[in-house]
Amino acid sequence: MQTDTDLEYLAIESEHCSATIFLQGAQLASFIPKNKPPLIWMSQDEDYQQGKGLRGGIPICWPWFGVCKNQDWPIHGVARTNLWRAEEVNEHAEYTEVILSLPMAQIDKTYWPYKSALKVVFHLSDVLKVTLINTNLDSQPIELTQALHTYFPTSDITATKVDGLQGSQFIEFGEGPFAQNDVVGFARETDMVYTQVGSMQHINTPEGTIAVGRENSTSCVLWNPWIDKAKRLSNFADDEYKTMLCLEAGNVMDDKVVLAPGESHSLSTIVYWV
Repeated sequence: MQTDTDLEYLAIESEHCSATIFLQGAQLASFIPKNKPPLIWMSQDEDYQQGKGLRGGIPICWPWFGVCKNQDWPIHGVARTNLWRAEEVNEHAEYTEVILSLPMAQIDKTYWPYKSALKVVFHLSDVLKVTLINTNLDSQPIELTQALHTYFPTSDITATKVDGLQGSQFIEFGEGPFAQNDVVGFARETDMVYTQVGSMQHINTPEGTIAVGRENSTSCVLWNPWIDKAKRLSNFADDEYKTMLCLEAGNVMDDKVVLAPGESHSLSTIVYWV
């Protein structure tokens, strides 16, 4: 299917859920388990333009997260604005599986001079699992950072808390590391990069509790732009910071991925209503 701006997407409908996945960026834009609220947030101001990452859903940040060492390069890498290829859609009794791959020939070698393969697997049931798989096809080691930049919904960010980050370390606005001792609430701009994190967190919202698990990841990012930054963001209404947060499975900082020739790595996020 296509939007009015000619962005192609897959629309999945099953007895377990509905989902929308765009080929641009391999970006999941919606996921609704049957008879439950949506699990993924998308801005009401998103205009679905070609060559531009979507504001919401699950952008794939690769092969670097955030601002690159070369600050002129695209923030969050190149995967989220390139066109991926739909490889397989497999329907099973208990789930639907969608597999997309990123054609490496279209990636500018200035940004990524290595021989590698990248694919993403969406496992869609009443639970959402997204797995990003890197394989080193080169004769030398390769190093990367990455994240599944998941946007979650809430009806009231000030009544929302994130549990399960206790015991970890975080850096915020370039300062730290600090110890996370308590459940995290929201009363200001939040941009925390966590390391040494356990594999499961819970987002407690007025609508219920969302479980967020990770595999092959000991780092994650918690983000809400709050009032001032929300006004500066594109495709984001000024008051939408009240209705969303990001809790992103990652391999960042000391949790970066280093692949020997022939080696593969899988990063997963698993999301469901408790």
